[in-house]
Order: sequence, then C-alpha cells, then structure tokens
Amino acid sequence: MGNNNKPLGFYNYTVILTYIGMLSGFYGLTCCFRGHASSAVVALMVAGFCDMFDGAIASTKVRTDAEKCFGIQIDSLCDLICFGVLPGVMTYSLNPDSALTTAVAGLYILCALIRLAWFNVDEQERQKTSKGGREIYLGLPVTTSALFVPVFYSLLMIWNIVPGLPMTILLAVLGILFLTPFQLKKPHKVGKAAVVVCGVLALSLVIYSRGMIR
Repeated sequence: MGNNNKPLGFYNYTVILTYIGMLSGFYGLTCCFRGHASSAVVALMVAGFCDMFDGAIASTKVRTDAEKCFGIQIDSLCDLICFGVLPGVMTYSLNPDSALTTAVAGLYILCALIRLAWFNVDEQERQKTSKGGREIYLGLPVTTSALFVPVFYSLLMIWNIVPGLPMTILLAVLGILFLTPFQLKKPHKVGKAAVVVCGVLALSLVIYSRGMIR
C-alpha cells in the first residue's frame, strides 16, 4: 500500500470484473442521457452479471487484508453507480418533468447509498469473527435491481404502458426494501443458476420489446 512507485489501487484479476461492471454502468448512464433506455437496461444487466461472479473469482486468490478491504469498498462503490445511480437516472430520464419521479429517483439512490455503506461496515465486522462467506442478507440487496428493473421495464414496453409512473413506483418499493431488515438467504450454485436463467429471459424480453439499441 505504501509503495509510491506503483499506481494507487489493486489491478489483479480479482477486481477486473468489478471494473468492467462499473464501466458498463457508466455506459448505461450515457445511454440515459441520449434517450436510449433499452440500451441502458442492457448495460444494467451486464453490470449485474459482472457483479454475480466477481466474488467467486476473488475467492480463488489468497488475498491480503488490504486487498480484501479494497475489494469490499470497490465492490460497493461500483454497486452504487450501477445499481443505484443508473436505475435512478434511467427512471428520471423516462419522466424528467415529474417532481414525483425526480424525488423518488433521488431517494432511491440515497437508499442504495445508505444500504451499501451499512453493508460495508457490517461485512468488515463479520469478517473479524468469521472466515467463511456470508450466508444471510438483511434487506434486499441493491444488486437485485439488475433483474427487477429490466423485467419490469420490458413488460411495460410489451404491454405498451407509459413507463414513467410505474417505474417510479418500482423504485420506491425497491428503495424501501433495501433498508427493511428482513432475512434473505444468499443464493449459491443452484440459486445463481436460476438467477442467470432469469437474466437471460429478461434480456430476451428487452430484445423482444424494443431491441438492444434504440
């Protein structure tokens, strides 16, 4: 950490997927600015796939305490951009003249920020007493927006429903669930396989409803 001859940060293979996910989230934001909501949804899903497997890849390497701490921080910072800011900005871009949508999108991002900061603290405390992986989440993980948002948005497109208000309601519900302390079992191999299948189906919905590039 104190070697001034190297760039700050870590650049081994355990964090590369996290960095790719963040860049996908940034691309999604640029799509929002250009009015390409469907492309933003695809970028959100790509970030979700990256997040799903970055932890498994990181576990294949023996890491120092500094590397583990960096991994926790960088993962949450990436999650804030991809699964907090991106869905909020996307929903705002669908209904920019609505004060309600603006307020809900902002509060949604705030809820994601609070949850991720709390998770960082909780995970660091957990690792002091446990060497194994986490088995239980409290509240809905922020990363689930990578599944709920694409599916809901695609269904709205297929049913020809104006997405502004429904997407606003979805963000409000997700934001509340981020901070509600119910227990949710962490998915393992079977659960992750089911999520991947759902993700592929959601991607198919996006392609069917409006195409990848709009």
